[in-house]
Amino acid sequence: MPVTATIAQAQQRHDDRAGQFDFYVLSLSWSPTFCASQRGNGSDQQCGETRDFRFIVHGLWPQYEKGYPDFCETREPGRVPRSVGEPLFDIMPSMGLIGHQWRKHGSCTGLSQREYFNETRRAFERIRLPSDLSRGDSAVTLSVDQIEEKFVLANPGMSRRGISASCEGRRLEEVRICLTKDLQFRDCAEVDGDGCRTGSITLPPVR
Repeated sequence: MPVTATIAQAQQRHDDRAGQFDFYVLSLSWSPTFCASQRGNGSDQQCGETRDFRFIVHGLWPQYEKGYPDFCETREPGRVPRSVGEPLFDIMPSMGLIGHQWRKHGSCTGLSQREYFNETRRAFERIRLPSDLSRGDSAVTLSVDQIEEKFVLANPGMSRRGISASCEGRRLEEVRICLTKDLQFRDCAEVDGDGCRTGSITLPPVR
């Protein structure tokens, strides 16, 4: 890696301070895609035979207009107690996921662990999931534009410039939605431009 790039990254790391960011990205993963992957094979908590998750929260991420802070210094512990994480299992079904999201992203919000995860739930409940996408009873194949448009139509005030769908191969990986600090919809050029480029993607069924 060039020395100049290393210096720039170190400077950005130094400048990452908890609470200093511009907006949030709420990342919603399509759980069946994860469960069909090699990574999902070892995740009984999310992908076991009795589990039927659909859209779940990958994370609530503080963002800059360009780039994002991560792993910020905080007085909160790095480990998330089960008493804090367990109430989220309906939308974030893994203590591993919850702990990682806190350390990498939640630490940069300036919030306590409980406040951050309460805000994460509030952000999730702010979104209306398109019913025809979230059923999960059969595979659905659409263009990226069609998937994003369904979210926009289901959520008054959301703009196509404030949402981005990402893919894993030709499967939907997640939908990223930009929100202000008070959880209102907003545009976000960098996130919007970082979506999937393939022509069409599939939401695999739950089973």
